[in-house]
Amino acid sequence: MAENKQLRHVVLLKFKEDTPPADITRLEDEFRSLAKVKVSVVKQYEWGTNVSKENFDRGYTHCFLLTFANEQDRDTYLHHADHMAFVELLKPHIGEVTVIDYWAHH
Repeated sequence: MAENKQLRHVVLLKFKEDTPPADITRLEDEFRSLAKVKVSVVKQYEWGTNVSKENFDRGYTHCFLLTFANEQDRDTYLHHADHMAFVELLKPHIGEVTVIDYWAHH
């Protein structure tokens, strides 16, 4: 029996200190709107504040998680116009970003 794995693409976000909470909420809404578009290669979208204690202690307060079937699907998404537009909205507010990709059993 073949293993059924999915690629998880986690983006940890450290917002700039002067980013108002309303802007963070607007970005979350934009992300959720993007999730509704459902670029076909994305199996699951999640946004949240559920970063680990270790990452929270390092200043990361938010994250989003995207799940893909494979690396090619991830790369297709990362170059998709809707994703690129979201990144441009996000950039002015971000102090630091860490990206972690890992394989998970599904």
